[in-house]
Amino acid sequence: MSAADIAALDGIELHDGEPVFREPWEAQAFAMVVALHQRDVFTWDEWAAALSAQIHSGTDLPYYRHWCAALETLLDTKRIADRDAVQTREKAWHEAAARTPHGEAIVLDPQ
Repeated sequence: MSAADIAALDGIELHDGEPVFREPWEAQAFAMVVALHQRDVFTWDEWAAALSAQIHSGTDLPYYRHWCAALETLLDTKRIADRDAVQTREKAWHEAAARTPHGEAIVLDPQ
């Protein structure tokens, strides 16, 4: 992904031409999308369409929550990861996080 591609993304705050993230998970969501695109899992046009549809769906979410929802939809549509499997894994992560003492790494059983 080039600097021009990043600059063309509506809603991404930039500083010196680089994206600004408010939380680490936002950077991780961004990186997942870029990595999947670079591996030809989806085209940039497919991603832009999925993100645009999510943003214009009427759901009032923060920008990077739209990224996550669009990614889930795209992966489900392309039959890479179905929505139920993603939601099951998300629930398992939240349960693991609740069991983990503050300051320790969250351990999630591999599936």
